[in-house]
Formats: sequence, C-alpha cells, structure tokens
Amino acid sequence: MTHVHLIGIGGSGLSAIARLLLESGYSVSGSDRTPSQLAQELAAVGATIFVGHAGENIQGADLVVRSSAIPDANPEVQAALAAGIPVLK
Repeated sequence: MTHVHLIGIGGSGLSAIARLLLESGYSVSGSDRTPSQLAQELAAVGATIFVGHAGENIQGADLVVRSSAIPDANPEVQAALAAGIPVLK
C-alpha cells in the first residue's frame, strides 16, 4: 500500500485529495498549522493528522504532496527531499 503525506491537509483542496486517496485504499497522513474540521473528518475515516510541521511527520511516506501555500523551507518538504521522497506541488 502506498503512503501519501499531504502538507496543508486542512484546506479544501488537499482535504478533497486526501479523501479520494483514502477511498482508493491509500494510507494517508497530513499536517497543517492549525486544527480544522476538515482534518478532523479525515482523521475519523483513517487519516493520521499532525498539527504543526515537523520533519518526522513524513516518516513512512512514499510520496509527499504540498499545498501551493507551503514554502520550500518547510521542514517536512526539506525532510522529504533529503530522504529522496518525491514532493509534488
């Protein structure tokens, strides 16, 4: 099973992608700066949600998807790049 980590998962765009991934059988994790209703709903259906950004949040990910609002300097983006994990924007 593929594990996809979404940075900015609490927003309307990435939360919709996360839901589709979950419904398709993917393992999904994600992070956002603050808690949100959308993220709570995703957690209720199987996503692992992190509040705040930290390099260790991407552990086990095969792919990282980031919101366009997430800067290159984000610690999760940097950790993914250092580990050779593909990062999509």
